[in-house]
Amino acid sequence: MTGTTALTEATVTPLEDLVTAALLGTDRRTPPVRTGDKDAPTALLDAAAVQTVRRRAGLRPAPAAAPPEPAADDPRPLVPPSARRRLATLLTDHPGAGSGGRRGAVPDLMELLPQWLALANDRGFAAPPELLPALLNAARGRTDLRPQALAFAGPRALWLARLNPDWKFALRSAPGGGVALPAPEETKEVQRLWEEGLFAERVALLGAVRAHDPAAARELLAATWSTERAEDRLMFLDSLRTHLCDADEPFLEQALTDRSRNVRATAAELLSALPASALAARMADRAGSCVAIDHAQGTKNMPTLTVEAPHECDAGMERDGVITKPPAGRGARSWWLGQLVEAAPLGTWPERLGGRMPAEIVALPVADDWQSELHAAWCRAAVRQRDAVWSRALLGRPSSPDAAGPGAASLAERAKLLAALPAGERADWVAGFIATHGLSEAFQLLGVCALPWSEPLGRAVVDALNIARDAGSYPWSFSGVMGLAERCLDPAEAVRLDVLTAIPDEPEDASPGAGGYWSEAFQRLVSTLRLRAAMRAELSAEPGRPDSAPEAREVPSS
Repeated sequence: MTGTTALTEATVTPLEDLVTAALLGTDRRTPPVRTGDKDAPTALLDAAAVQTVRRRAGLRPAPAAAPPEPAADDPRPLVPPSARRRLATLLTDHPGAGSGGRRGAVPDLMELLPQWLALANDRGFAAPPELLPALLNAARGRTDLRPQALAFAGPRALWLARLNPDWKFALRSAPGGGVALPAPEETKEVQRLWEEGLFAERVALLGAVRAHDPAAARELLAATWSTERAEDRLMFLDSLRTHLCDADEPFLEQALTDRSRNVRATAAELLSALPASALAARMADRAGSCVAIDHAQGTKNMPTLTVEAPHECDAGMERDGVITKPPAGRGARSWWLGQLVEAAPLGTWPERLGGRMPAEIVALPVADDWQSELHAAWCRAAVRQRDAVWSRALLGRPSSPDAAGPGAASLAERAKLLAALPAGERADWVAGFIATHGLSEAFQLLGVCALPWSEPLGRAVVDALNIARDAGSYPWSFSGVMGLAERCLDPAEAVRLDVLTAIPDEPEDASPGAGGYWSEAFQRLVSTLRLRAAMRAELSAEPGRPDSAPEAREVPSS
């Protein structure tokens, strides 16, 4: 077959027919070409090649696409060179898989990335442009990194996210999906976006206006409240948590009659956080009628609390947010009581219970096995109202023999109560708890302590780890606490920990090789603390100064 013949046949034979014959095979479909002295498959492929060239040659060049707008300027200074190199190392670290419970003595660099980002953001540095793709890839795989990573990446992250679908999470995480919001004082633009914007834009706009002018945000929401979808009303109502005040009460009272149960429950929760609200007063009256002092039982100085739980959930209780149907396995009366006590302002109880202070109230015996239910409700109320005095009373002494405390029914509840205390008191309490009860029950409590751990708390953790090592068990059961120590201990503790990196003499009843594993774990802890100290020094350098000699000044610890 000549080239002219092939070209002629390709001209009259659609490419789709040639492709169909090639896919089915020439033994099942006769090729729509003349084969001449060639076998059928070769002739078919020759004709397809000619047709492909012909089609490509006939294409006209398309107009060039408009180049993207340049990214917005980032006025922040770039991180110092040594910190930039450190970030590149952290982003390229890939811990080996399949190592089981043993991690070796090498620090886990990816676990240090959140701390590095927090320090860089606190110092006001901008991300190196060449590392933004790796940073966004890391944030794509770890949702816990996203807030810090996107804050560090700045406006360039949004610019890149519009060009790469893999990074669209940055647009979802940004207020309004990355769209510039009008300033709260631009009344007409605010009103236009509120009426015409997408849902994400409206949520972001409401939050921005609320932070600037709470009353204006409330009026904006009230104007369209009756036309919003139930799920949207719930999201918008949640924005009132910011700068919640007594002026919000009339709007929230109106929301108590909403068609959506979730909206009603959220409105009731917000109203219960306003101690002077009418709902809080109604809940206090209901809860107060259920709990009373009985001087006939106990002694003069230690009477007994009696509890008479509600016998029904009436319409008023349901309107104020009490959920009628209890969960499976829960009694209805105890379920209603717990909700009433949780929503009642804690400040009303001393007056209703003979002028006693919270610690005295918690210490009173409760009749008929209602104590756990009553104390659990007070715990939830203390957490919701962030009441330090009641939290302190319900926590009790850290050295008490009962690890659950006088009021908290679980360590999880104790951890929530601790969050209401000042950072220093919180750390001292957990240190005392560890000294009494060890580390096996302290993991949740350590998680709510401020960073870096205070010296007493850090010393208590290290001492407890040392005791566990001397007991001769393997360190893997303490891997969670050891991981927290790597992230939370003050880097200055590295010097004191050096002595623990040696392999100890193992007692006769020790697990085989446990001493070596403990030595490895402490080596990793010391190396991680020194690495954190280096990170802190590198990010302490002032912009434009040689980072080999950072200015001696106090910087946030990781």
